[in-house]
Amino acid sequence: MVLTREEVAEIAQLARLALRDDELDALRGELAVILEHVEVLGQADTIGVEPMTHAVPTALRLRADQVEPSLPVAVALADAPAARDGCFEVPAIIKAAT
Repeated sequence: MVLTREEVAEIAQLARLALRDDELDALRGELAVILEHVEVLGQADTIGVEPMTHAVPTALRLRADQVEPSLPVAVALADAPAARDGCFEVPAIIKAAT
């Protein structure tokens, strides 16, 4: 899979990474290799394979389901890059149809 510089720049922006031009070019190749590997993994026959939540068997430790005080909104949003009306504000990732 080949990514354009613009696609790599958009991915970097979404990940909040500031990359130089030379880093964008290097990352294009690295992301292409990763995406090709993911494509190969997607071709694996997983019919009949039981889904798992952990790589090795482990006992699930449960705690009592008790109502506890919530984190105050001001504290939760204190380090947010952007907030509006008491909510986290994030950039749109689905472009509006024109």
